[in-house]
Amino acid sequence: MRNATETRIKLLETAMELLATRSYHDVGVSDVCKHAGVTKGAFYHHFDSKAELFAAAARHHWEKGKDELRAIFSPDVPPLEQLNSYIELICNKQERYAVPGENEVCVCPIFTAGGQVGPEDEPIQACSRELAEEQIKYLASMVRGLKGEGMLGEDGDATTLARLIFQYVHGLLTYGQVFNDLDTVRSDIRNGICRILNLQCKYRDVDAETAT
Repeated sequence: MRNATETRIKLLETAMELLATRSYHDVGVSDVCKHAGVTKGAFYHHFDSKAELFAAAARHHWEKGKDELRAIFSPDVPPLEQLNSYIELICNKQERYAVPGENEVCVCPIFTAGGQVGPEDEPIQACSRELAEEQIKYLASMVRGLKGEGMLGEDGDATTLARLIFQYVHGLLTYGQVFNDLDTVRSDIRNGICRILNLQCKYRDVDAETAT
């Protein structure tokens, strides 16, 4: 029998697993309880609503993966290497979470859920905004590094460029999911980000840092 902490974690992880394959509105409290193997009484002991559960689950998922982002965007890592590692991370996540033969491209369930809900589910929207802003901060630090190294073709606001990269990546993943086309995601992601940044051509190749 699980203790209270184990039950809460099971609910959080089950919520994210269901959200990865279904829309927010298609997942109910009963679904979460059934897949987690807990009673509704146990659910409401930990969470007041479905929205509260999914917001907590999103933050739990984010915290688990934050070390990976910290390592990629560490100040000790050259900015061009950060960019390459970020692109590689996105592509690798497709292999990790997508379902071959069915859904070859997966989108961020947290950010997607934020666009599926209305004012009645404000905790979900607030969480999506919060986590998006955190990721944009990591990207902005990378952009500042690229600017500092003189790798960009023109000057630009780091936060704006970071936000554009974030928007482009999520739009591209949505396109890839609609067309079930991972190859296009892989071929377009680097080119698109480099164009947004106006990264100098000599740095656009994945092995550019080893060739200079």
